[in-house]
Amino acid sequence: MGDAKRRWGDRKDGRWVKDTPGLQSIMAHLMPNRTDNEVYLHDVIDATQLVRYLEEKNKGRADKITLFHCAITGLSRMVRERPLMNRFIQGRRMYERSEISLSFVCKRRFTDHAEEALMVLVPQDADTIEEISRKIVGDVRETRKSEHSTGGVDAMLDSFAKIPRPLLMLVVRIIRWLDFWGLNPDFLTEGDPNYTTILCSNLGSIKCPAVYHHLNNYGTNSIMITIGTLHKEEICMPDGHKEIRDVVDIGATLDERIADGFYFARSLKLIKHIFENPDLLEKPLCESSGFTYA
Repeated sequence: MGDAKRRWGDRKDGRWVKDTPGLQSIMAHLMPNRTDNEVYLHDVIDATQLVRYLEEKNKGRADKITLFHCAITGLSRMVRERPLMNRFIQGRRMYERSEISLSFVCKRRFTDHAEEALMVLVPQDADTIEEISRKIVGDVRETRKSEHSTGGVDAMLDSFAKIPRPLLMLVVRIIRWLDFWGLNPDFLTEGDPNYTTILCSNLGSIKCPAVYHHLNNYGTNSIMITIGTLHKEEICMPDGHKEIRDVVDIGATLDERIADGFYFARSLKLIKHIFENPDLLEKPLCESSGFTYA
């Protein structure tokens, strides 16, 4: 996807989708702000098989694979198999992203006043749950070694915060203009979650249920997902009987201009299928899940 030759009209982070349907093209002009096009999805996912998988997988391991690692791997697979989920609108045009990327916030310590660090993961085609978990654990460990910013977008934000307000207002206007035309330099976009496919929040780690989180007009991020606390809940099984199961709730906010509701709903079905069939996490992302959308 990222090896395609750049054409006129492309951005460095995405290819211009020239055959965009008329409705989506017009919506980009009528409602140019991403926050004006938010749609919300919420579901409760049966994680019983996933919990059993993790219990078996983590026997004797020092670095445990967590539900969040599984969610990141599942979301990566979903985007790879559902390419419209990797699109964004900026500058009133539709683009297909050059790579799949997921971002999340890591709290340095679980205290009220501890700093947060922004982290970005770019999964590769050959990655499985093992590689993705290793990357996340390694990045978080390195981040938590320091009590302060470790560079990248964190350091940049710390520097911008010290600029006098009138000058900062001018700088932000210039940055937003560059953002519109896809001309922002790499040092502004690299490591910024506003320029990733999915911005994910693991609210379960702080014992909080999933919520709906707004999108931002700045950047290219079109999908925000929150993952709630793993808990027990009585659900109705396919044969009609009720059973207490391990479940996790998920909330998603999406830019409705990148696809239609039918496409979004099927993408959510794929996520649920992966949670219910965790053996798929062992497959490289380049291998199809084989899921049929009946």
